[in-house]
Amino acid sequence: MNIWMFVFMIFPFAGLAYALWHIWCVLPLANGWKWAVIAICTVSFLSLFLNFSRSIEKMPLKLASIVYEIGNSSIFILLYVVIIFLLLDIGRLVHLVPKTLLYSNIYTSAGVFLLLIAVFAYGNMHYADKQRHTYDLPTDKPLKRELRVVMMSDLHLGYHNRREELARWVDLVNKEHPDIILIGGDIIDISVRPLIETGMAEEFRRLNAPVYACLGNHEYYAQEELAQRFYDEAGITLLRDSVVTVGDVCIIGRDDRTNVHRKSIGALMRNADKSKYLILLDHQPYHLEQAERYGIDLQFSGHTHHGQVWPISWITESIYENAYGPYRRGMTRYYVSSGIGIWGGKFRIGTCSEYVVATIHKQQ
Repeated sequence: MNIWMFVFMIFPFAGLAYALWHIWCVLPLANGWKWAVIAICTVSFLSLFLNFSRSIEKMPLKLASIVYEIGNSSIFILLYVVIIFLLLDIGRLVHLVPKTLLYSNIYTSAGVFLLLIAVFAYGNMHYADKQRHTYDLPTDKPLKRELRVVMMSDLHLGYHNRREELARWVDLVNKEHPDIILIGGDIIDISVRPLIETGMAEEFRRLNAPVYACLGNHEYYAQEELAQRFYDEAGITLLRDSVVTVGDVCIIGRDDRTNVHRKSIGALMRNADKSKYLILLDHQPYHLEQAERYGIDLQFSGHTHHGQVWPISWITESIYENAYGPYRRGMTRYYVSSGIGIWGGKFRIGTCSEYVVATIHKQQ
């Protein structure tokens, strides 16, 4: 186990211990009630690891969905609880917050609880509001006509993003009357099971344009062979280190970097028609200079979620050359989507869930 994996595993437990200690101190309750609150918080957090261990695969679908939502939401709630108590502790150290506010205080307890309710209610409502973003793509390459392309990434369909949500997204896409639909990976969250049992393939088949997708890292978590079978049933053309020409557009779908043996962009370009408008689907937006080097017109990626909630968005912005939105290097344009879906808890705080409507047209 390397040092970063150790830090990744220990940090949530350290945060949990810190939060539980402060909850114990601040609650103006008898010890029995405090232990009950601590137990509920701990069980909620530990249910996150049931999701990672695949134990929910053995549960009835409805129960599995409940366990998934509680466990995966808890990590985001824990983050904000830690932030709140850190701010209170810093305030106490600089003598701005009286010590009495942190011990058996009904006003602090109620204030923290109501603040968390407000923040996560907003985050959930903001997640449900899917943003429509447009992207203008002029080109000097030959086009018989203007093309409308709807681009999505990170649907994360499964135990939390269920069929009724997918149906709403399909309706949004169909209203755009696209010529092509592109999906930049992570259609599946952690398991194909809920997609199959709820018949989500039927929703994809309602899309009124051809759909092309690349793999994301979560397809590997869900087993990429099972993902491939689902995409075949759903009518999705999976481009896995492969190239397809659709009219005046050449779409290059790169396998996810989870596969260390995936082909390079240079190798894939040998099968690409360079006279066409070149679109690269590559789930994780690393090494953007490679698309520029090989003359790609547009690279579409996802994966980052733009951090999903603040302040994680600051971390993704420090990791990636472009963590979100449109970008340009030389003649190559990029769009890194924050995703229409989401991993874990359904909260967007300081970020948005989106789909992109791109128009490819002749340069004026």
